[in-house]
Amino acid sequence: MKKMLLLPMLITTLIISSFYTGAEKTSAESFVTDLVILQNVPEVEVGTIAGSLQLEAVHLADKGQYQLTRTNLSWHSTNKTVATVDLDGRVSVAGKPGKTFIHVTDGTYTDKVAIHVKPGAKTKGEKGKPTLIASVIKESGDRYQLIDRAIEKMTMEEKVGQMLMPDFRKWNGQNVTTLLPEIEQLVKEYHLGGVILFRENVVTTEQTTKLVDDYQQAAEKHNLLMTIDQEGGIVTRLQSGTDMPGNMALGATRSTEITENVGRAIGEELSALGINMNFAPSFDINNNPDNPVIGVRSFGEKPELVADLGVAYTKGLQQTGTAATAKHFPGHGDTAVDSHLGLPSVPYDLERLKAVELYPFQKAMEANIDAIMTAHVTFPKIDDTKVISQKDGTEINLPATLSYKVLTELMREDMGYEGVIFTDALNMQAIADHFGPVDAVIRAVNAGTDIVLMPVGLEQVAAGLYEAVRSGEISQERIDASATRILSLKMKRGILKEESPVSLAEKTANALQVVGSEQHKQIEKQAAEKSITLVKNEGVLPLAPTPEELLVVVGNSSSAELYKEIKARHEQTVWIEATKPLTASQLETLNTAQAVIVGTSTSSLSQRSPGSDQMKLINQVIAESQAPVVGVAIRNPYDIMAYPEIDAYLTQYSFRTASYKAMAATIMGELNPTGKLPVTIPNLAGEVFYEYGHSVSY
Repeated sequence: MKKMLLLPMLITTLIISSFYTGAEKTSAESFVTDLVILQNVPEVEVGTIAGSLQLEAVHLADKGQYQLTRTNLSWHSTNKTVATVDLDGRVSVAGKPGKTFIHVTDGTYTDKVAIHVKPGAKTKGEKGKPTLIASVIKESGDRYQLIDRAIEKMTMEEKVGQMLMPDFRKWNGQNVTTLLPEIEQLVKEYHLGGVILFRENVVTTEQTTKLVDDYQQAAEKHNLLMTIDQEGGIVTRLQSGTDMPGNMALGATRSTEITENVGRAIGEELSALGINMNFAPSFDINNNPDNPVIGVRSFGEKPELVADLGVAYTKGLQQTGTAATAKHFPGHGDTAVDSHLGLPSVPYDLERLKAVELYPFQKAMEANIDAIMTAHVTFPKIDDTKVISQKDGTEINLPATLSYKVLTELMREDMGYEGVIFTDALNMQAIADHFGPVDAVIRAVNAGTDIVLMPVGLEQVAAGLYEAVRSGEISQERIDASATRILSLKMKRGILKEESPVSLAEKTANALQVVGSEQHKQIEKQAAEKSITLVKNEGVLPLAPTPEELLVVVGNSSSAELYKEIKARHEQTVWIEATKPLTASQLETLNTAQAVIVGTSTSSLSQRSPGSDQMKLINQVIAESQAPVVGVAIRNPYDIMAYPEIDAYLTQYSFRTASYKAMAATIMGELNPTGKLPVTIPNLAGEVFYEYGHSVSY
């Protein structure tokens, strides 16, 4: 009898000693207080069960922490004719309607959750038994309010730490590719809630997996939000894996299916690396051809297209457990200033904003997007608050990132958003030029921001926030609300500490299987091929040169890969790399060609000007060449504005390899172009040149 009593005590002792291991061991006095099934926690979403469901259990500790636990557990079902459960907590629907309780115990603590199986509605004319639908019925009570309990046990400094997300792109001038002791100390000292990674940090699959794993081990109570800007296209941070062609290319496909697949593939790769949050997709509407910062990062110029594809991308991403972020609220698409360099302004009133700029964001909210990132843009018709710029003492409008009227009154109260709000990077000049580092952060938090991204000077900003809370400049309730939302997101996405985490070797092996997989490469290829848009064709395309006939490719370095892909299909192809008008000898080469292909790549209004060297070069080629000239817009589709006399014109929206391959295949007739313009192309007078939706095919 005594031996039987010792067993539960022994198991509990093992659990207590394993709750804090390595970086987790903060106090010998911490001990386990309960065991709950994760699916009972309100923040954990559980839909209908498709055949089976993996249940998870969490140990609670006296200091508010919680950790996933998978060892020394016993699971059983009270009605195995309804559903069974295996030794690891996987529930399988057995096929009979009814209700069962799934119990778990660690020998000391127990919990249960109900599984309800009932017949689904039969469709008209359907024969046979109706399909069975299984769902989880959560237990209720204070026991499952893990987030509230954690907040109660956290210090003010720990809560503020959850709201800080610095970047460690470089350290002493060197790229950070391993977790340095100095950075590890900052993670611990400031109780950081997350870190953003950049291209400098993520070089190879193996290195990235270890870096992320080391960051998580450095975090003491709660796992970090490990974030990145992996939009696809021109904003692609991973140096390994697939290079999706980007949002405007997806807009040209008009396909929610392809877009969802792209989102899912990106999410699967990030998740395999341990990166649990993506600052994507952009829900900005690119309705200003002169926009220097959004451009091809947008799905297009129509609110409905941006909303539909943005939601599809979000669905694919979040299905992988990777948190998604809609940016840049309330909309950065109709600006001609880059907020990295200056402070843009959008002059529209609320009625116009709700019909256009805000429409995709509202749809993102309705699709339960995890987070929204704000724009460093002023909206004077929404918030006409004036502040004095620290740059030159002039009076400026308050940017949306720092505006209570935009973030709390508009986003939270009017539009009903309940998720996490991020600032855009606070080191961007739209903010850094006009506001002090601490002032900007205090304003952002009081406006309603939950997480301040890339604050200028972590130590200074943290100290400033502590003092602002102590003095009452920022209320404790404001901090609690943000910490609650952040921990709720981590709970929802399974960003949790584990008593027995998967080994680094296992994580790396899995990442090597997933990142850049053949399945993902096929998604990348399909997205690129379906995006290629033929805008103009004066009987030139597709090219069909004989083996002896010459093709010439002209352009700057952005067209070198296009040349490579054309030459792979036609050996008699030569390359003229040029950034300025051609010499006489180069022009002679053109006149021996069967066709000339010119590539252009622009990111600003000045680059697209007919007076720029690039456009002078193209117009010279058009004027001097005896052979037909095919223009290829590598990035922005608007380039033809500067050379309207071109014989044929295509756009690929992306400088990723898959897009060059798709473009070359289209030019040479291997592919029939099916993309449609996701934007209107005006002429230099501002009139419609090629309308939204325009396309030509073979």
